[in-house]
Amino acid sequence: MQIDVSARLEGIDFAPKDILTEIIQNVRTIISTTQFTVPLDRRFGIDGTVIDLPMPVAMARISAEVIRAITEYEPRCRVVSVDFEETAATEAEEGHLTPKVSIAIKDEWLERVGGYEAV
Repeated sequence: MQIDVSARLEGIDFAPKDILTEIIQNVRTIISTTQFTVPLDRRFGIDGTVIDLPMPVAMARISAEVIRAITEYEPRCRVVSVDFEETAATEAEEGHLTPKVSIAIKDEWLERVGGYEAV
């Protein structure tokens, strides 16, 4: 089963109730953070140099960056697919891209998570 995670930030839970909630929150943080904005880990997040690229090129680069960043910073899951949320016409015209990632928890973590029903 896949879990969809959007880059739209929600409140941060400093004490997640379970591992699955923690993983989802970590993925959301990774894909909504621009590189060089985290003081002690400047590589954390997604490369922001895609700004001003044509949309198809930017989408391809962001997809690659999302996969790289999640693989590096949240090893408990794997990326199944990267898509982009449908946005209002004005946001699309202004070049806003909001990634949406489908992830799957790696098998070795499923027992600790207690299956997908915990979400």
